[in-house]
Amino acid sequence: MRYDIKLTIDYIYESPAAGARQILHVMPLAIEGRQRVIAGSIHIEPKPAMRQDRRDFFGNDLTELAFTEPHSDITIVLKARVDVTGSAAPGSPSPDLPELARALDAQTDLGPRSPLHFLAASPYAEPVREIAVWARRHSPPGRPVADIVAGLGLTLHREMRFDAEATTVSTPAAEAFASRHGVCQDFTHIMIIALRSLGIPAGYVSGYLRTLPPPGKERLEGADAMHAWVSVWCGPETGWVEYDPTNAVFAGDGHIVVAHGRDYADVAPVRGAMRISGGQTTDQFVDVVPVNETVA
Repeated sequence: MRYDIKLTIDYIYESPAAGARQILHVMPLAIEGRQRVIAGSIHIEPKPAMRQDRRDFFGNDLTELAFTEPHSDITIVLKARVDVTGSAAPGSPSPDLPELARALDAQTDLGPRSPLHFLAASPYAEPVREIAVWARRHSPPGRPVADIVAGLGLTLHREMRFDAEATTVSTPAAEAFASRHGVCQDFTHIMIIALRSLGIPAGYVSGYLRTLPPPGKERLEGADAMHAWVSVWCGPETGWVEYDPTNAVFAGDGHIVVAHGRDYADVAPVRGAMRISGGQTTDQFVDVVPVNETVA
């Protein structure tokens, strides 16, 4: 499936910022056998004093910016054309938890996609006792890891309500889990914590969702902004799969990957620091449509 993607992020400051440095993770990622980036550009206004496009440790495309002149707002516009040619559903049988543990013990690779990076706590995915208890309750012994992933994702989807007003980017996963309300980031962090508590390597995927559903299909939750879902290592044969607990589906041809990380902290769309007094407001707009329905 071929898509045209447009992302616009606007920041407006109460008082001019004297300077700023920002890191962007917004460009779709080229993934062999899964996703091909045909073209892409990022436009920033005002023009930064420095811009560098490079890769981070996990192999994601990032753009580093520096502003040295006072500015009252920033507008970031991403445009890209992407072919999604595969899904991230399991393609082969996966082991059970004891077999997975033995496979992890045998791991020596410490490269960017090594499952060993995705087992320990991370800034947005600290252990939560209540989530671990919940995960054990919904993971009967002997089940293949991929079935545990699908079962936990479906249960979380049924128990938790998507609510764009319930949380902010800084809301702890424990709080979102206790209230059973939140957005895709909350669903994703809760599922990561649950899977890691079982000894299953799990990470965070940021990306885009098809904005308009195919005829006869329901619209997916979270399609109006950048989306998030879970990446899970299901053993050496199955490898990495991706599950979207917000919508209770394995990632398919409507999910466009931007970045992989341990949690949101690794792949935030915009992250940085500035010299400023006062607050700021931000808006984000996303369109992901098939090329024959391209938006301006």
